[in-house]
Amino acid sequence: MDIPPNPFKRALKAGKVQIGLWSSLSSNYSVEVIAGAGFDWLLLDQEHSPNDLESVLSQLQAAAAYPSHPIVRVPWNDMVTIKRMLDAGAQSLLIPYVCNAEEAKAAVSYTRYPPAGVRGVAGTTRATRFGRVKDYAKRAHEEICVLVQVETEEAMKNIESICAVDGVDGVFIGPADLHASMGYPGETSNPKVLPLIEEAMRRIAKAGKAPGYLTPIEADARRMLAAGTLFCAVGADVGLLARSAEALCAKYKS
Repeated sequence: MDIPPNPFKRALKAGKVQIGLWSSLSSNYSVEVIAGAGFDWLLLDQEHSPNDLESVLSQLQAAAAYPSHPIVRVPWNDMVTIKRMLDAGAQSLLIPYVCNAEEAKAAVSYTRYPPAGVRGVAGTTRATRFGRVKDYAKRAHEEICVLVQVETEEAMKNIESICAVDGVDGVFIGPADLHASMGYPGETSNPKVLPLIEEAMRRIAKAGKAPGYLTPIEADARRMLAAGTLFCAVGADVGLLARSAEALCAKYKS
């Protein structure tokens, strides 16, 4: 049995725009619902949701029957968490709060087996199809996609050196944390910050890596896509449910 291909990683390499949806409801059932909606990718969030290892595993299983590619955002740039997510079968990871090249190198090393990295070896995991994938330990990196999250002023200054790290496939700009870092907490579309993000997209693309973004605001999404964003999440399941529920309620209650 061969390693399952990673269509998301291949699409980024080919320069094909990937439109995604954030998922924070932490439910395998809701993931199955949105996995059939037609998005190129889904973000299964562990950083800002009550997801744990077993709930993410069930969500990966729910998404497996659909073409939407699941990406797991781990809660931190942590060797143990990354190892366990990879063993559970995640092929694409979004790693938050990467501020410099050294942290980016560490993130990549956690996804690589020795001697290239420090990922612990286990032979009968879901990632190996329970020992059925031939030469998994030698070839796993070919289909693993490493996305790092830039979300501070310091990290913005270091974009080129972060992009220069071998093994980093994409750089995602986190708008909420970046705004907070620059003195605008609670905002995501400040006119003083958006042009900097737009320019960051061009810088990432120029450095040969895939730029990523998240916004439920259509004008902002289209602006960043025009600036070269290759993977863009255009909404979140929690927001869709909350706003739709409010709108329905408002139709009947004044």
